[in-house]
Amino acid sequence: MLRSLYSGVSGMRGFQTKLDVIGNNIANVNTIGFKSGRVMFKDILSQTVSGVSAPDDVRGGVNAQQVGLGVSVAAIDTVHTAGSAMTTNVVTDLRVNGDGFFAVGTAEQADTPFLTRAGNFTLDPNRNLVNSEGLHVMGADGAGPIVIPEDIVSFSISQNGDIIGVNANGETIATGQKVGVVKVINPAGLEKIGGNLYQMTANANPAGEITVGAAGDPATGTGTLISGQLEMSNVDLTGEFTEMIIAQRGFQANSRIITTSDEVLQEVVNLKH
Repeated sequence: MLRSLYSGVSGMRGFQTKLDVIGNNIANVNTIGFKSGRVMFKDILSQTVSGVSAPDDVRGGVNAQQVGLGVSVAAIDTVHTAGSAMTTNVVTDLRVNGDGFFAVGTAEQADTPFLTRAGNFTLDPNRNLVNSEGLHVMGADGAGPIVIPEDIVSFSISQNGDIIGVNANGETIATGQKVGVVKVINPAGLEKIGGNLYQMTANANPAGEITVGAAGDPATGTGTLISGQLEMSNVDLTGEFTEMIIAQRGFQANSRIITTSDEVLQEVVNLKH
């Protein structure tokens, strides 16, 4: 059988995966904190028709003759560039201005929380700061879930995550609560688990360690927190539609390779006539 037939099949499979990723990006264009994905290709091991010969005193060297066997997906990367800011003026809406992720989870998950860039938080009836799935927002320095004290009439969140309250007498008081931020060395190594959440892996941080630290810490390089804003998706529709056209044409070109290879094989079969 012709090698080009299998090369065309591998190309169609690769571009189908690329279209799947593009479709997911476009579907999440308005998802808070969503990070777009991209597909990178690599060539498959080539078949060597003739090897390399070194030059000598009589004649020069000869390069190898190799025929490629198609393409495969090298990586599906998550692009962690910052999304644009959306102002909501809701105190519990938070945006990380820089590097870092919010840590969320159940009360028993304080040591192994999930990570997210979606800061659309609210207060539950027990005055816990939670996300839209009811997961607790973790405080800095291993403080556990954040609970807003009952004696507070109103509160605000500073850029370093401190929750500052105002009591019934109009006095400003320190609540002792601080929204934590997790620094991730290789954000692309995080595993998406749905619900705007990421799971830590050994390829994101050494040994998969999670340290919930303070926002705006120069020692760790974490970003500051902006209250009253949310981070939008970083999907660029112009770029996605351009990549869609490229993927569509690539798929069509590879299907043409299969059609042409089939016509050649048909000619071979017809030789007996």
